[in-house]
Amino acid sequence: MLEKQRNIVDYALSSVWRKKAKTLGVMAVFSAVIFLIASFQMTTKALTDMSQASLQHAPEITVQKMTAGRQESIPVAYIEKLNRIFGIRKIVPRVWGYYFDEANGANYTILGVPLTESSAYPQLPMTLQEGHPPDRGEVLLGQGVVKSMQLGKRRIFSLFKPDLSLQPFSVAGLFSPDTDFFTFDTIAMNIEDSRALFGISEQLASDLCVYVANASEVATIAKKISEALPDTRIVTRQQVQKTYRAVFGWRSGFGSICILSALAAFVILAWDKASGLSPEEKKEIAILKVIGWQTADVLTLRFWEAVTVSSLSFLIGFTCAYLHVSFFSAALFRPVLVGWSVMTPTLRLVPQLALPEILLIFSFTVIPYMAATVIPSWRCAVIPPDAAIN
Repeated sequence: MLEKQRNIVDYALSSVWRKKAKTLGVMAVFSAVIFLIASFQMTTKALTDMSQASLQHAPEITVQKMTAGRQESIPVAYIEKLNRIFGIRKIVPRVWGYYFDEANGANYTILGVPLTESSAYPQLPMTLQEGHPPDRGEVLLGQGVVKSMQLGKRRIFSLFKPDLSLQPFSVAGLFSPDTDFFTFDTIAMNIEDSRALFGISEQLASDLCVYVANASEVATIAKKISEALPDTRIVTRQQVQKTYRAVFGWRSGFGSICILSALAAFVILAWDKASGLSPEEKKEIAILKVIGWQTADVLTLRFWEAVTVSSLSFLIGFTCAYLHVSFFSAALFRPVLVGWSVMTPTLRLVPQLALPEILLIFSFTVIPYMAATVIPSWRCAVIPPDAAIN
């Protein structure tokens, strides 16, 4: 029995080689479909993992003041009320917003926090490529801001305030390219400078970052903050992480639907081709049955042919997808998943090869193709040999 299967496999491989022009055409299309599906899945997983890892340094709770369903500046005096809640380790006011650069149409993210206090932003040294936390009049720039402003070696520039006067800044340092996902368009400065730039009173901040001593008490402390400050919205780090997963999942799902439509079209084409065998293929089946092959043997032959083509296509497509994500940062799909912007960060994605995801992609691509090629062969395999030869 084993010898019989080995002979059928040998014949299947020789049959695939004889029809190499047709086989290469099918493999090219099939590999392209697998490449698209695998790239989307790996890109989504890599972006989700990157966002989750980066958010580990985010505050456990963010407090925002709401009026008529819209966010507005929050009084810094609220910190005194929050200090009464047991379990809060630290409260950091933050002033942030967007600055539109008319020269190139880019939006910069201005972030103002007490950067000179090492306890307020302890992870800052890990995010810097060079430089030091800024003093008054100094800023930290993301890699995209440096390119957009075309600073080159210059370390002094100015930004317009609301009254159209210029506020000068000197560059204290640059964020590392490894943090481009969050800092590419960021200008970080001392909170006093950001207030002056946006024209915000010293008694106000954009929001309050609350750091909790015990991570298991975040939900309890968030509830206490909501009761103490009923006019605020409480956003926890877990909620932000869920939002990122939902956003990437929705965009990936939308793209996957489009790609699966291409896979369905390919499977339909394969079914049509397998159902309508050429006269030469029908004659080959007839000759095989004349020399003693059974219908089950013919189906086994078609099965191994499909396994050969689909396995090679899956290997080629999946390998190309991995290279596309890890070495080219998913250049084809990054605008769809990350979003379009004048300033698009250069992401360094690390695809994760989890067995369940590989099996899922395999099930969505290889199994439908094998079914589309093997099942229709049954009708051709039961043709009388004399009818096919004549």
